[in-house]
Amino acid sequence: MRTHLVTGAAGFIGFHLALRLLREGERVVGFDSVNDYYDVNLKRSRLVELEKVARSSPGEFRLIEADLADRSAIDQTFAQHRFDRVVHLAAQAGVRYSLTHPRSYVQSNLVGFINILEACRHQQVPHLTYASSSSVYGANRTLPFSVDHNVDHPLSLYAATKKANELMAHSYSHLYQLPTTGLRFFTVYGPWGRPDMALFIFTKAILEGKPIDVFNHGQMRRDFTYVDDIVEGVYRTSEAIATPDPKWSGEDPNPATSAAPYRIYNIGNSQPVSLDHFISVIERKLDRRAIRNDLPMQPGDVTATYADIEALEQAVGFRPSTPIEVGIGRFIDWYRDYYRV
Repeated sequence: MRTHLVTGAAGFIGFHLALRLLREGERVVGFDSVNDYYDVNLKRSRLVELEKVARSSPGEFRLIEADLADRSAIDQTFAQHRFDRVVHLAAQAGVRYSLTHPRSYVQSNLVGFINILEACRHQQVPHLTYASSSSVYGANRTLPFSVDHNVDHPLSLYAATKKANELMAHSYSHLYQLPTTGLRFFTVYGPWGRPDMALFIFTKAILEGKPIDVFNHGQMRRDFTYVDDIVEGVYRTSEAIATPDPKWSGEDPNPATSAAPYRIYNIGNSQPVSLDHFISVIERKLDRRAIRNDLPMQPGDVTATYADIEALEQAVGFRPSTPIEVGIGRFIDWYRDYYRV
């Protein structure tokens, strides 16, 4: 039985990854502050589900409830356990929240990440896999977004912290030969999803007969990616330990690889969907019409995201494929059951 550290285990993606690992018969140490950025009861319910699955599966689960920025808590966690893999998914999420709470992102996404890097370095962890974001593409308008593209123009502090994570990881891969892989997630959705995400907000409002805010008048496109596809990609890349790229050259540097054991991949459905169509699918699944409040673009948002996932497919033989009609249906089934609607 191997031991995996999953930070953000009470969060949306971390919860689903922990479930997968437990069912594979692995030992999971979850690390999460269980903060109140969104409904703590939902996070607690995820943890209850993890405990239940752990009792009925060959795996083991233990939660450490602490803050990433608490260096002593991180150090103590690594002193108590020898990790075969570290998957770092905890972060202060949300583009719009970063406009009003910038210091939360510095503490969680920068201070927290350096604590993880240092602990992995000293323990010589075989592989650190961490969450980046499609938001790093920022002002780039070349679609689809490729890991070979320049990402030097973030449009939000959240995006800037995720780009910083990639740079920090590279420095540790170079200096200490710590294998690191960063995964740029594209608009993840599915059962047990976050209440601050569009699918949750729209479903709740439509069922309650309340209006929904539709930014850019519905003319945005997003590469919505079902959570099970994300977890499969995370699991596979965690197993595929990053190695130096023998073809990498400082004269023509590839930003997605390195002469150090470092990799960056996109994980997206690679089939962008308009916000208008996304809403129409929700309406059909709920058999109710949305009351729309059409609004202009918000600061920090981008008009379109679209993932080039060729590098991921070549590396681990996987590409996300769940259609939004299927994924939205599964989310709505979960939502009705969980909230007894």
